[in-house]
Amino acid sequence: MATKESGDLDREQQAGSVAVAGEPAAGAASVAVGAAPELLAQSLGEYGKIWLRRVRSGESGALPVVVGLIALGIYFQSSQSHFLSAINIFNLMGQAGWIITIAMAEACVLLLGEIDLSVGFNAAIGATVTAWMVSIHDPFPTAVAILAGLAVCAAIGAIQGLITVWLKIPSFIVTLAGLLGLNGVLIWLFEKTGNIGLGGVISLHNTFLFDLTTGEMTPATGWIVLVVGVVLGGAYVITRDQRRRRHGLVAPPLGVTLLKIVLAGGIGAALVAVLNVAGGVPWVVPIVIVLLGIMTIVLTRIRFGRYLYAVGGNAEAARRAGINLSRIRVLAFTFCGLLAGVTGILYASLLGSISTDFQGGQYVLYAVAGAVIGGISLFGGRGRMLGAVLGGFVVAVIYNGVDLLGLGAAGQYIWTALVLLAAVALDALARRGSTPA
Repeated sequence: MATKESGDLDREQQAGSVAVAGEPAAGAASVAVGAAPELLAQSLGEYGKIWLRRVRSGESGALPVVVGLIALGIYFQSSQSHFLSAINIFNLMGQAGWIITIAMAEACVLLLGEIDLSVGFNAAIGATVTAWMVSIHDPFPTAVAILAGLAVCAAIGAIQGLITVWLKIPSFIVTLAGLLGLNGVLIWLFEKTGNIGLGGVISLHNTFLFDLTTGEMTPATGWIVLVVGVVLGGAYVITRDQRRRRHGLVAPPLGVTLLKIVLAGGIGAALVAVLNVAGGVPWVVPIVIVLLGIMTIVLTRIRFGRYLYAVGGNAEAARRAGINLSRIRVLAFTFCGLLAGVTGILYASLLGSISTDFQGGQYVLYAVAGAVIGGISLFGGRGRMLGAVLGGFVVAVIYNGVDLLGLGAAGQYIWTALVLLAAVALDALARRGSTPA
């Protein structure tokens, strides 16, 4: 990545100070192990060597998650031969959409070292508002209904953020109250919309929203979207790197960038080919990819994202640097609420309805598990949105695979717990091994 996080900047500064102190050999060794590969590499070969040194020193990035996904895929395929079938991959994409977006939502506040326990029921509130607006006798335009649901969720997130910073109450307590309160609000909304009592349902069948996860592109459209996405994404990355070099900033070697583009295109082509066998690429796939692109830009390319990492890494240092801590926290909770709104809409689309049976307390655990499995630190300041996406997909794979094995909810909980503990343990051991004695 051309954009460096605060840890990368610190390593680069440390490396520079060592060289000035007259210890070039020690400095080179330190940088080779600690710095991001693009800080030193001038070729693809050098990049690979530095990356391997970083992995051995404990800076493994998304590698454990990718290895875990491969291991889970092999296990579930060997135990249930239908796991890697085209139709199950299609179903998995639909199931993974809302789990990934709720993990992305939770990541926004975890990067600050905060937590949002109400994110599940917040999602349900937004989905209920949107579903009611498109299913009444004289429905609102679908775009208006979606924007209204997202706005409600973002407002709820902002209010919780304001309570946290104004009253200086821990976010755990504020959002725990939010979890309980929003559960009650959900029931009240169903009473007011004429769907009284537990088990009330607002149907989304025969609406545009129903097609977000259950609908699919035509095979030709899937290939066109893939090609356009890879070309535009590749052009953006190459142009960005060239611009950084012109301004004297670090950027990965061209060979590394081209390799990443080719790998992304290859994975995308394989996925499109498999999904086309089942009928086409579900619309939820490009939706999640677009959200990932937007949130990655937000976190790495604009001031808010840089401040978010700074506050999460060291709030006092960020305050002394002139960063408005309260504003950053409120904005983080607002983004969390906004992505919760997306989650609710995708969830309702998958089931074709929304009801008071929504398990908001359970789903917030999926959110935290997905984010942490993907490398988002519970203490703030570390992690990337791509990690939250991969972690959320791990949870979805477990959810899908265990269901195919017929183990039910008990198996899903136990498997998710074991993978979560394994991910945190591996991260802790790797960091312990990379800490100087």
